[in-house]
Amino acid sequence: MAKALPVSPLAPERFPDLPEIRGVSFAAAEAGVKYKGRKDVLLIRLVPGTAMAGAFTRSATRSAAVLDCEAKIRRHSEAGAAILVNSGNANAFTGRNGAAAVAEVTKAVADTLDLPENRVYSSSTGVIGEPLPHDRITAVLGDLRDNLSGDGIAEAAEAIMTTDTFPKGAGTTVMVDGREVHIAGIAKGSGMIAPDMATMLVYIFTDAVIEREALQDMVSALNEKTFNCITVDGDTSTSDTLLVAATGASGIRVTDRSVGFMEGLRTVMLDLAHQVVRDGEGATKFVEVSVTGAHSDKDAKIHALSIANSPLVKTAIAGEDPNWGRIVMAVGKSGAKADRDELSIWFGDILVAEKGWRNPDYREEDGAAYMKREKIVIHVDLGLGGGTAKVWTCDLTHGYISINADYRS
Repeated sequence: MAKALPVSPLAPERFPDLPEIRGVSFAAAEAGVKYKGRKDVLLIRLVPGTAMAGAFTRSATRSAAVLDCEAKIRRHSEAGAAILVNSGNANAFTGRNGAAAVAEVTKAVADTLDLPENRVYSSSTGVIGEPLPHDRITAVLGDLRDNLSGDGIAEAAEAIMTTDTFPKGAGTTVMVDGREVHIAGIAKGSGMIAPDMATMLVYIFTDAVIEREALQDMVSALNEKTFNCITVDGDTSTSDTLLVAATGASGIRVTDRSVGFMEGLRTVMLDLAHQVVRDGEGATKFVEVSVTGAHSDKDAKIHALSIANSPLVKTAIAGEDPNWGRIVMAVGKSGAKADRDELSIWFGDILVAEKGWRNPDYREEDGAAYMKREKIVIHVDLGLGGGTAKVWTCDLTHGYISINADYRS
């Protein structure tokens, strides 16, 4: 069995109570893909008429499963659909063998559930460069089919974990035309997290009726303000996949102009994104970086990510050292527009530096006391325009090194 990691100190107290989404059923099984004594394969079945949308890593070395999903996601069919996920093996950088493994798995799922093969989506997460033992996955498909259940989402969240220390779930109920629409999702992610799409595996479900194109527009827009605004270590995975399924089982129609639904979906996506950061490998601090006054929103995000990805900033936070000079450094190196003499920095509500100078009223002991908090907010104002951005990250501790130094052991 894989060596258990201590649960992140930033973890929620328990897995949340999520609304059951009609038209979705889950089952998990032990296939022994890599891990022994734990469930490592997840099957999700979706009713006929389900609309699918997604976003995927832009990595040039993305996995065979990602390439297969990309090719299928643009098509719509009134047939049912399925998602098959395995942990322990990324099936990435595995050449023709990787593509063949995906084809074998998706065909076997299609045959088992009597679905068109182009409505079966797969994801793999784990070690890169090792052939996927797909026969171990196909061997448990019958058991998975027989155990499908609408209330299995918590077990599903556990089955997709790798170095995660807790299962991640989020959900909400919103009102559309006076009637309830439900949204629920699960995610996995802990390391190899940087914005270039979804930066993890995420599966979100709703019982709303939504046209595929409208759902895709919503997902693409909300992704830029949620999953694409988190970073743990600056490394983008080969396997990043976000799939959103609208089963239509509620009979309630939603469009991309349905503000309440959009806000509900945004809430679920952001909650899951924050949970991934809170489970960052070795993390002890949850960090929000807020940038205002930039030349543009694009520049603001470049500055924010430069701060959030800086090992020097992140290690200072881990050591509870209010070393604001490292923030100045990160802004200066970002490549986006900045003016030293307009720059101001806050730790929470504490003004540290203003207009290119250290605030004369700032006291080092105040900054040091603030850094002992579990949640840290760094705010930078560039003084150049109206551009803004927020990103979320965590500190960088020795725990990150320990986890990744023996990841394949």
